[in-house]
Amino acid sequence: MTSPGGTSGTYNFAPSVGELTLWAWNRCGIRPTALTQEHMQDAMMTANLLALEWSAKAGVNLWTVELTTVPFVQGVATYAVPSNIIGVLDLYVTITNGVQPIDRYILPISRTEYASYSQKAQQGFPTTYWFDKLLSQNITFWPVPDGTQASFSYYGFTQIQDMNVANGQQAAMNAYALPAFAAGLAAKLAVAWAPDKVMMLKAEAVESYAIFADQNVETANTYITPTLSSYWRT
Repeated sequence: MTSPGGTSGTYNFAPSVGELTLWAWNRCGIRPTALTQEHMQDAMMTANLLALEWSAKAGVNLWTVELTTVPFVQGVATYAVPSNIIGVLDLYVTITNGVQPIDRYILPISRTEYASYSQKAQQGFPTTYWFDKLLSQNITFWPVPDGTQASFSYYGFTQIQDMNVANGQQAAMNAYALPAFAAGLAAKLAVAWAPDKVMMLKAEAVESYAIFADQNVETANTYITPTLSSYWRT
């Protein structure tokens, strides 16, 4: 039995992009009754540009991380990567031995390191990969898969989904990111529509983003082990 004045017991607060936009306009000093189609078009463009900016910032928006598995083809070194993938976090190769699949983690290399390999068509078990961020981006493995590997899987973080202020569409982000996104939207809208409030709203946006960024991390231990073998003589 819930006593009077108790908590709601719910976690359903999820304002739509349109509601976040109205809040941002209020922070700029522009009330809903004063909004025009021009205001809303500018807000939609600004919201989507802000989402792309967040996608490009250092760090990873955890809710955008997806696991993708791609079958290997013997002798094929390069595989396409969807254009919405911003970066590859972890990648592993799967071997099927007829009993139980085995995953082996491999590491990325740079363009320069790949260019330094003298036999790029050499087949074997892939030990490295190069993520080439072209407009049609791809992943290239070395050595080239020799047919004994079934597939590779990678955790990639994607750009934030498009924003739409119409039809009650929600922002594709975790609830703890919404205050920072709304504050950032208000600060950017103020540049054109409320220049006298830019400094105040920008400061609020920076503070709100810092709070969000502190939460937008994985909580795991990090171990650093120095290589000491070179300090010892036998």
